[in-house]
Amino acid sequence: MSVKITLSDKILAKTFLKLLPEWVTPNHITIARFLSIPFVVILLTGEYYKEGIVLFVISAFTDALDGALARTKHQITDWGKMFDPLADKLLVGIVAAIVVSKFINIYLAFTIIFIELFLILNAYYKKKYQNIVVQAEITGKIKMILQSLGISLLLLYAILSIPVLLLVATYILYLAVFFALWSLIVYKSI
Repeated sequence: MSVKITLSDKILAKTFLKLLPEWVTPNHITIARFLSIPFVVILLTGEYYKEGIVLFVISAFTDALDGALARTKHQITDWGKMFDPLADKLLVGIVAAIVVSKFINIYLAFTIIFIELFLILNAYYKKKYQNIVVQAEITGKIKMILQSLGISLLLLYAILSIPVLLLVATYILYLAVFFALWSLIVYKSI
């Protein structure tokens, strides 16, 4: 199966990926994202939002890095196909539970978490019982970008208390829910 290398993959390959040691694999980056989640949680639950936003943005950015590295260096693995999205969903779901429920409402946080949980359980089911590895699609990538942007703006709001940040973050997160619902159709989850 041929892998499509995107423009963002090419940009990351010419910039950030050059900074990584040769021995680093996409799976190492995914593991690092898993390991960062407890620290993000500790910072955000302790209301250390400045530090929390930095670690959240870095952790969310590793999603783009591991994907670009996997595609440009031909290091795509079944493990990465399964656990990269799990790391993303855990990061977004846990942070949504903490900050979206606090600054917007519990219903939006629950919706984000529920859809993420449904997507990962569907991928697990397809892998285990149908031997199908669910591939990342553009709707899922857009969803992740919107979720990360919306949560980052929400964390900026927590730091700066500028109401327009809360408004923009809210609209972006609702747009992310739209793409999440769309991805349910694209991934044939419903």
